[in-house]
Amino acid sequence: MEMKNYSVVSEFVLHGLCSSQYLQKFLFVFFSGMYVAIILGNLLIVVTVISAPNLQSSPMYFLLGNLSFLDMWLSSFATPKMIRDFLSDRKIISFGGCMFQIFLLHFTGGAEMVLLVSMAYDRYVAICKPLHYMTMMSRQTCIKLVLISWVIGFLHSISQVAFTVNLPYCGPNEVDSFFCDLPLVIKLACMDTYVLGILMISDSGLISVSCFLLVMISYTAILLSVRQRAAGGVTKALSTCSAHIMVVTLFFGPCIFIYLWPFSRFSVDKLLSVFYTIFTPLLNPLIYTLRNEEMKTAMKKLWNQAVNFR
Repeated sequence: MEMKNYSVVSEFVLHGLCSSQYLQKFLFVFFSGMYVAIILGNLLIVVTVISAPNLQSSPMYFLLGNLSFLDMWLSSFATPKMIRDFLSDRKIISFGGCMFQIFLLHFTGGAEMVLLVSMAYDRYVAICKPLHYMTMMSRQTCIKLVLISWVIGFLHSISQVAFTVNLPYCGPNEVDSFFCDLPLVIKLACMDTYVLGILMISDSGLISVSCFLLVMISYTAILLSVRQRAAGGVTKALSTCSAHIMVVTLFFGPCIFIYLWPFSRFSVDKLLSVFYTIFTPLLNPLIYTLRNEEMKTAMKKLWNQAVNFR
């Protein structure tokens, strides 16, 4: 704990996405619109699930509503700061703000990964064990699955921040990203953090890869089970689960890539960070609503109720 006495860095300088003033003004407008769309789109899903009795009682939509809630937080841990920084010459973040970004990223990211596993399990039970679906996926079970995802996300995040905040920061304070990314921040410590970095990044890589494998196992079991029942079953199962498979691929792909090559200096890391913190939360409501007639019907009813209320 004595290392705290040597920590003299009180703020970090973020490099942002680019250095061009003209491009930053364009990105300010672009990402401002994106962020508003993310919040409104995911909030609409949450409100629709809560207001529609048939959706609220459905395990799938209950989990989907929680996914949208997490997406709003995932997109908010760094995006508002990034948008504001587009209009600033110096992109400064306090030490506490930096640690909070790391905490919120790994908290919401870890919770969302576990929640996606729960959603894959929900689809497995619905397709492979339809007669036992409401028993196996009762409201109590769904609440437990959501709580488990939050607890795992919290424990994962605390384990990351607890080590990071106690490192000695006494010199370099420039982070080559638009937010405080864990691999980039720990490299700024005034000590050899290679082994510690490997352990901390392995923690993130482990939860990413393990959750991704569990999801893939669930869908493999679905395809094998349906194929044995009837011809053309695989196509039907893929059609039913395609939205979830798209979300899983879009979310886990960038995360796994970043933590498999955490010490690379490729500019592609910034693009991938933008993708899973901004584009994925935006695509989730689009994928689930445009391909889901039940959700679109519930949204139309909600809109009609709002219009009639006026």
